[in-house]
Amino acid sequence: MVSDAAVAPTADAASAPLLTVDELTTRFRTAGGEVTALDRVSFTLKEGAALGLVGESGSGKSVTALSIARLLRDPPGRTTGGRVIFEGRDLLRLSESEMCDVRGDRLSMIFQEPMTSLNPVARVGDQVGEPLVLHRGLSRKEARARAVLLFKKVGIADPERRVLAYPHELSGGMRQRVMIAMAIACGPRLIIADEPTTALDVTIQAQILALLSELREETRSALLLITHDLGVVAETCDEVVVLYAGQVVEQASVRTLFAAPRHPYTVGLLRSIPAFDPQATGEPDGPPKRLVEIPGVVPRLSELPIGCRFAARCDRARDRCRAELPPLVPASQLVPGDDPARLVRCFFPVAEARS
Repeated sequence: MVSDAAVAPTADAASAPLLTVDELTTRFRTAGGEVTALDRVSFTLKEGAALGLVGESGSGKSVTALSIARLLRDPPGRTTGGRVIFEGRDLLRLSESEMCDVRGDRLSMIFQEPMTSLNPVARVGDQVGEPLVLHRGLSRKEARARAVLLFKKVGIADPERRVLAYPHELSGGMRQRVMIAMAIACGPRLIIADEPTTALDVTIQAQILALLSELREETRSALLLITHDLGVVAETCDEVVVLYAGQVVEQASVRTLFAAPRHPYTVGLLRSIPAFDPQATGEPDGPPKRLVEIPGVVPRLSELPIGCRFAARCDRARDRCRAELPPLVPASQLVPGDDPARLVRCFFPVAEARS
């Protein structure tokens, strides 16, 4: 079998990806000792591409984003191994001042809940303009004028007035647009969006996703989208990485993964997506099939099993799964004729296409 290290993404200098996350390991100190929240997570992201990082709560999605941006609080969290190569530099080896120069400029982040991310006592226009003051040397007046243009770009009506507003005076969707305006202010090469549509109604969600896609196409910035919603990934992303209990369990292009998921956990996630086509969900003239839930919960990080971390919830699990941890390998080694670029962590993957 091939080790995780053997399948870590590589590229020559001419085609090097914008971001390479290689064997990233993050641990947290707890009352019961240290636990591993990320266990040798690896993936790459090309310039202008969008990659979705998916999984249930507790799978390690947000920890991955915070580890890449070096925003973990230490204590309790710390990155203990691996590399995060961004534009040819390992972010984990930069000094804090060097990292501050990257953050908000070349790399920016959109957080899940803007109300807790925005300063409640500062005008939103000043907050959007702050990266331009810090990284571009603009005056406060110039930065506010640029903020007006950014507000127009992200679809905020009456931007001249809205830049003077405080966060509590704006709707949830408008606050999220402010966060996006702040993220794109300096023209970053990479935007990390951590559940950017979770607290929004479906209409606003669709608008925010469309805006992110439009901005990515316009600026050629790459997007790392953290979400639990595979439907969002299908609409927005080119590649998808499925996390479970801190490990990558499947990685593929969106088209490949949705057509024929290989890991039983990925199959479970896809079966939990509501479908509106009765032909796809049940009899044409009858009620749609019930959604299929994944039994059980993600294991506690302090009580991880010896073998496959999904085995206790998997209807395909055998004795080997409970005794050995499957390596992450090309799916073509397990399913003849499969896409060799797809990676899967499973001894007994699903071989058929999605039904």
